[in-house]
Order: sequence, then C-alpha cells, then structure tokens
Amino acid sequence: MPADRPDSRVDLVALRGRLPPRLAAAVDDYERHLRLELNRSPHTVRAYVGDVVGLLDHLAHLNGADVADLDLRVLRGWLAILRDRGAARTTLARRAAALRTFTAWARRTGRADTDAGALLASPRAHRILPPVLDAAEAERAVTPDTDPSTPLERRDRLILELLYASGIRVSELVGLDVDDVDRNRRVLRVLGKGNKQRTVPYGIAADRALEDWLAQGRPALATAESGSALLLGARGRRLDPRAARTVVHTAVARVPGAPDIGPHGLRHSAATHLVEGGADLRSVQELLGHASLATTQLYTHVSVERLRRTYAQAHPRA
Repeated sequence: MPADRPDSRVDLVALRGRLPPRLAAAVDDYERHLRLELNRSPHTVRAYVGDVVGLLDHLAHLNGADVADLDLRVLRGWLAILRDRGAARTTLARRAAALRTFTAWARRTGRADTDAGALLASPRAHRILPPVLDAAEAERAVTPDTDPSTPLERRDRLILELLYASGIRVSELVGLDVDDVDRNRRVLRVLGKGNKQRTVPYGIAADRALEDWLAQGRPALATAESGSALLLGARGRRLDPRAARTVVHTAVARVPGAPDIGPHGLRHSAATHLVEGGADLRSVQELLGHASLATTQLYTHVSVERLRRTYAQAHPRA
C-alpha cells in the first residue's frame, strides 16, 4: 500500500493529479457543485473535496475507474484504513458524512445507478465538553488593564466585547460592515453559515467600545482599501481572522488560571453563561445561528458539569 494513500492529506494535489480521467472529472464537477450551486465556504469545499479525493484514490488502487464503481464495501474499506491509522471518531464521522453527500450527488446527477453511501453509518462521536471561561474570567479577559489610547487598542477592545457580548463566530465578526450595526436597537446583522442572515443583540459595554472605535479608532486606520468593513487591520484593510484570534488568545492569557481559548471558546463561554443565566435553548440557538437544537444542547451539558463540580465541593455528603 503506498505510503500516501488513501488520505494522508500530505499532498492532495498530487493525489488528485493521478486520478483516472473519469474520477478526476467527477471531482472537478463536484467541486463546482459545492462552490457555485451550494455556495459552501472555501474551507468546507476544501474539506469535502479532500475527502472525496482520498476516497477516489483508494478506489483507483482497487482498479476502479469510474464513480459508478463505488459501493458500500469500498466506502467502509476507506474508513477502516483511516481508523487503523488512528483517526478520531469525530474525524471518521465527519468524513462518512462527506462521503454520503458525494454519493448522493453522484446518484442524483446520473454518475452512478445507486447511492453507495445511503447505508453507510457514522461512528458515534464522543462529545467533548468545550473549555469555557467562568463569568469572572470572561469579565477579566474582555476588560483592558488600562483605557485604550491607540486605534489598535480600541479595535482590540471592540473585538473582545463583541465576540463575548454576541457569541458570533470570528468569521462573522470580521465580515461585519459598518452598516451591519444598528446602534439604536443595539443589534448586529450577521451573515452566518450557508449565507443565512440573522440579527444578534449586543450589550451596553460593547456599544461603548463600538462608539469609541467608530469615533477615534477606525478613522485613524481607514484607507481607500477599507471599504465598508467595520473592523480594520493595521494597514487599513478588513481585519484578518488570524489577527482576531491573536487578540483573544493574548487577552485570555492575562487571566490567571483561565483555559487557553480562542474566539470559538469565547463563543462557547457566552452561550454557557446565557444558559446558566436562564436563557431558553431556542433563544440561544437563534442567537448562535445553530441549524440544529442538538448543537445548542451541548451548553446544557457544560452547565451540568459545572453544577456537579460545585456540588462535589460544597455538599457535606457529596
């Protein structure tokens, strides 16, 4: 068995380049389908196409030359190899989902007579509780030691305040335009996954940081390349997500005993604190932009774990 197959992700370009012509053409068509018809994000397209390339490379080594040669045995065999190589349950579950999406597309577009993945089961993923800040740690992380005095300091304070106040994703944060902010109602118009738009409220502290940024921060950094972007980098362009992640990691590192989290951890923290404060799950689901309530229910598990630890520490007969 070649060292780089079926899916080492070391050189997917090379794997894709050596696929038989019909398989390579199917990958090209599927990528266009994801990008243009389903409007998936570049990250999702890369992940799904990478999984399909790995699968079809595996099929080619079994002498398959066409998508129609896929069957349940081939799908299971590829996942079994990944499992033997140490892939986590969550990884296997995600890739099984990617395979089902591909085989359903192949059947729907006439490239295969049957949907080979229709009976493919996903490994049950272990649910890992995400690390979160407690309320005091979150307050410390988003509160600067001194009042911001430079444009970048004002921007960084707004990054932290908005992420924690609204629970939005970092991609949603950097995608905000100035016109997406309604300060009269204190809400953001957010474009989330799948280009779904939602309205998210934010609080007074975030509004103060926003006012300061718009008055004294953004004008100092804005250039002709800024466009309508709300948050800007040091050179005046729209803020890069990596810069926002650095801001969060740096701020959390100042808090003694806090877990090392990034923007997504701050989102988890906001959701957990909402649930602990009595917010109903449907409202939290809408706030976070979750397609499924099951995803939002994870935060009730986080809260129960925290309650259990408190009970164990405080109850005399625990």
